[in-house]
Amino acid sequence: MTQHASTHEPSTPTAEFRIQLSSTRRGARLARTLAVQQLTEWWGVPYDSEPVRTVALVTAELASNAITHGRLPGRDFRLMLRLLPQAVRIEVTDTRSDHLPPQSPPGPVPTDADSGRGLLLIGAYANRWGCTVRDGLTKTVWAEVALPGS
Repeated sequence: MTQHASTHEPSTPTAEFRIQLSSTRRGARLARTLAVQQLTEWWGVPYDSEPVRTVALVTAELASNAITHGRLPGRDFRLMLRLLPQAVRIEVTDTRSDHLPPQSPPGPVPTDADSGRGLLLIGAYANRWGCTVRDGLTKTVWAEVALPGS
């Protein structure tokens, strides 16, 4: 199920992790690495397990979108992970509240295109995703991935 432009708030998290990262490719790679490290610590599952790979992919896409479409020079993005009772919620906040993800899923992407598949991947791998704008300066794109066994 996909949600977009939602004000949906997650259940009370049992744990949280947040970090501010540079809006660069290095920052996006670090977001993925830190998400994997944090989730293996929370869940106690191997790095190469299916749920961890899914969270890594979703985090990488959200961070990549933040540095590509949500970047302003000199401004960072924030990664927040919330461990919920049934899922992990990945939130990436950037500084472009005026650049929202499309309201409907993107159409077919040419097979030779270098980009344009990020939201399709997020929609395929996340149980839910959406975008929240709380002020005129930032937006948060979030996705929830089910926990193993839930």
